Amino acid sequence: MATSNTYTQLYIHCVFAVKYRAAMLHNDWDDRLRLYITATVQNEGHKMLSINNIADHIHFLVGLNPKQSISDMMRLVKGDSSEWINKEKLTSSKFQWQDGYGAFSHSKSQVDSVVKYIRNQEEHHKKTTFLDEYRKMLQDFGVEYDEQYIFKLPG
Repeated sequence: MATSNTYTQLYIHCVFAVKYRAAMLHNDWDDRLRLYITATVQNEGHKMLSINNIADHIHFLVGLNPKQSISDMMRLVKGDSSEWINKEKLTSSKFQWQDGYGAFSHSKSQVDSVVKYIRNQEEHHKKTTFLDEYRKMLQDFGVEYDEQYIFKLPG
């Protein structure tokens, strides 16, 4: 996006989970959820490059419009989508996303591999849990974290 000699190329891989990592995202409506989130992201001027989910979490790669912060985009995506899920009564109990999210920057040369990674979530999670995947992402990106805050368990 260009605005008076301002040019950017920002690729952000976003990851967030259902509250308590509950398996609440179902195949019979998760395509609609992905379309809803894509529309929300694109209505804010970002470009959705890839989006996918399994039952307990979601990944997407976005070309970020710098006019909106990542935190504002994520607050909108998570808030609007959970409101939509509840309004459509897609789950038997109240739906909520877990607090927080992961957002990881990538270079243009990494986009194809990140898109492939996101597309292959179902296959990937036959071998590893979401929590292990998320810990590895944090470690690979050198992000310091406190285990008690990465994803809370019920109780």
